[in-house]
Amino acid sequence: MPQHTTLLITSPPAGLLADIARQRPDWSLVPLGDLPPQQVPGGKIWGFVDWLCPTMSGLELCRRLRESDATRHAHLTMVLDEPNQEAKRRALLAGADDYLVGPLDALRLLERIDSLGDKDAPARTQLVHGAITIDPAAHQIRISGKPVPMRPNEFRLLVHFMEHPDQVFSRSALIDRLGKDGEALDERTVDVWVGRLRRSLTAHGLPDPLRTVRSLGYVLDSVEN
Repeated sequence: MPQHTTLLITSPPAGLLADIARQRPDWSLVPLGDLPPQQVPGGKIWGFVDWLCPTMSGLELCRRLRESDATRHAHLTMVLDEPNQEAKRRALLAGADDYLVGPLDALRLLERIDSLGDKDAPARTQLVHGAITIDPAAHQIRISGKPVPMRPNEFRLLVHFMEHPDQVFSRSALIDRLGKDGEALDERTVDVWVGRLRRSLTAHGLPDPLRTVRSLGYVLDSVEN
């Protein structure tokens, strides 16, 4: 049975929620205000946050969503006013997983969710790398047997590295893996994603498993399991 989906969205344009509700009647649609919702239904949570919200910046709202227990593991997309590289970098640093240039409409929003959902489609075998075990079907990571929560971008990155150990991936290749559009990106954004993955793992007692290959990219060296 498919898991429930909740959509969080700031200042939705007139008719947008109605259009989405007609196409995805089983979804929970939650307009976002200044504070994250205290509770959301279980399942997958997708959030779309405007760069400028009515009473605060989208960056601040994104940080609040990341700090809230209810929305900490949501997939957050920052909706930018224009394709500005510095804005993209700041969005990722504030906790966004993704970004697109507005304005939003139902077609673009659903296409983005569907495309990212397809990239999250689970494999059927477990992945093991030392103390790290991933069950892609359950979207679960364990370190030394203990479940470890991880945000969507970090999860996809780690799965990709563990599926392809001992291969160096350039920043552009990792951008493609995370489902970004074919736009020109500041490659520093990849360093943000990799840095967050490293911190997620080392925070649970692991040595940094990723190796930086100067001028080329990143690699996960294989280990004996």
